Amino acid sequence: MTRTAVTRTAPARTAPARAVLPRIAPRRRPRELPAPVPPGGLVAEAAGLRVVLGRRAVLDGVTVGVRAGEVLALVGPNGAGKSTLLAALAADLAPTAGEVRIGGRAASGWTAGELALRRAVLPQSAELSFPFPVAEVVRMGRAPWAGTARTDEDAAAVAEALAATETAGFAGRPFSALSGGERARVALARVLAQRTGLLLLDEPTAALDLRHQELVLHVCRERAAAGAAVVVVLHDLGLAAAHADRIAVLHGGRIAAAGPPAEVLDAEVLSEVYRRPVEVFPHPRTGAPLVLPVRGSLGPREPAVPTRDRNPDDSPA
Repeated sequence: MTRTAVTRTAPARTAPARAVLPRIAPRRRPRELPAPVPPGGLVAEAAGLRVVLGRRAVLDGVTVGVRAGEVLALVGPNGAGKSTLLAALAADLAPTAGEVRIGGRAASGWTAGELALRRAVLPQSAELSFPFPVAEVVRMGRAPWAGTARTDEDAAAVAEALAATETAGFAGRPFSALSGGERARVALARVLAQRTGLLLLDEPTAALDLRHQELVLHVCRERAAAGAAVVVVLHDLGLAAAHADRIAVLHGGRIAAAGPPAEVLDAEVLSEVYRRPVEVFPHPRTGAPLVLPVRGSLGPREPAVPTRDRNPDDSPA
């Protein structure tokens, strides 16, 4: 019987993964850290903004700028486009037409990680599926800075945010066990801990009592004084008049008036926008405009829209 020699070949040596990965995976560009913006400098702007949801133009031709060191309040009736404008400024909602710029660059030119270093967003409602302790929820605001030199600020940023929102007293409690107002303040603390140059806050006072409404706007003023740009959606015209540097009144997807509170809060303009007669007079001590409805007169009623004419895809603004 003839024996056949079997030649054993050594297994091919594979290149280390580190040598292969750069050839098959694209390199991620390093995150560009934000540069400080001087007081009055433009932090974000929307130019010719148009947003169509369903068949309705929720925003149409809106142009607005946000500057370092100021609080800009967005006010107007329900459905005027306030929250939609805020979402567009945050680059969370792509406009149908027009452009949003953040930090001097088109919003689409930033990666998600770079945007998170430049703007912090507080939505109308904050929900979590897991019972994280309050301190951990606030610490989530520091996630965008992971891997940067500013991680050294994490502990101080969280402690400062808890103190500013008066939530340090229940930092160990589960977020799910809090009241609506307490959750709203914790959500704001998370945004503050993010320490960005642009804060975008959607109705941050909606669930709060009198003390904490004033607290939130006081925090907004403090952040503006420290150099941040703050955009806040408000329904309370008194709060806007007392705390905002500028007010933009939205109506029907457009800006009906914009400027300092004393110029914008005009009885004729507001009566038309809100479809309710109002009177405006100066506060006897501060001089800030006070807006009160004229009692006993509801104003023209909104025309009824037949159900068949309503578009279920139209989203509220």
